[in-house]
Amino acid sequence: MLASLRALPHRLVVRLQRGVPRSVDIAVSTVVSAALIWLFAATMLFYYPQVQKPAKADAIVVLAGAASERLPVGRDLSYQGYADDLVLSTTDTPGNRITDMYCDYISSPAVTCFFPEPLTTRGEARAVARLAADNGWDNLIVVTSSYHLLRAETNISQCTTAALTMVPSDPDLSPKQWLGRFVEETGGLAAAVLRPACANRI
Repeated sequence: MLASLRALPHRLVVRLQRGVPRSVDIAVSTVVSAALIWLFAATMLFYYPQVQKPAKADAIVVLAGAASERLPVGRDLSYQGYADDLVLSTTDTPGNRITDMYCDYISSPAVTCFFPEPLTTRGEARAVARLAADNGWDNLIVVTSSYHLLRAETNISQCTTAALTMVPSDPDLSPKQWLGRFVEETGGLAAAVLRPACANRI
């Protein structure tokens, strides 16, 4: 027994000298290839999403979060006359402070503010669908960050029959932050496909 234990270090050295086992080499190559494929797909879906040119709509919806980049886009579209109604998602969270303050102080029949429950894209999708149904909106422009376009469109289209035009705002993120967004959006998109935000559209 002691002799076997003493021989272990020598055996390890011999195995290292012989190189990494082929099965390990294949496994590592597979993982690296899968990671690169995912990174390429995530880049195309979330960094270079398909973007539609805005057209006349019934309402412009600005989703919550990253308000400093999203709200100006929505307001600019409103000023350009793309829709008579500007709809803003409020959350009372730090990332949405500008929009929340705008809703607190603005007094205009052309601006509608809503509080989604829960405070998620899924909750926003249900709230937007209800607003569209209640107001007879058939065409919506939806503003959100470029990385969030696909997941938002997927969730909202699961809840409403209204036609959607997705318009991006441009986030200013570091490579590390983009990678984090890629991971988050991949998980969120998978959840949206596997577990739709709404059982039926309204």
